[in-house]
Amino acid sequence: MSKGLGDKVKGNVSKAKGEVKDQVGNATNNRDLQREGKAEKAKGNAQKAVGETKDTFSNK
Repeated sequence: MSKGLGDKVKGNVSKAKGEVKDQVGNATNNRDLQREGKAEKAKGNAQKAVGETKDTFSNK
């Protein structure tokens, strides 16, 4: 199993949760929820990148 798999999965989950919050915030005109969603998506992207980096270095 890859060393970065857990980080990639957690990152994808955060991205998905963030997307839902962003869309709900947009649909309900709730800017705070929309901002929270965008922040969570960014966190998910960062965590996924950590997982990909771990995989890159563990395969060398």
